[in-house]
Amino acid sequence: MTEIHFIVEQAPEGGYVARAVGADIFTEADDLEALHAQVRDAVHCHFEVADRPGLIRLHITREEMLTV
Repeated sequence: MTEIHFIVEQAPEGGYVARAVGADIFTEADDLEALHAQVRDAVHCHFEVADRPGLIRLHITREEMLTV
């Protein structure tokens, strides 16, 4: 695996949650800077060095509601 993708969403109670696509990895943090560190740490813990992806992609989504 050369890269791993995470879907990042704002948590209803505040902060962010990140879920890996195709791997059983989930993490959360209060802000994006802390989330970056958490995602890196989670990937390092989940994969052996030989299997670890070299690139982490974060797809950050944000939901907005508008009234008409």
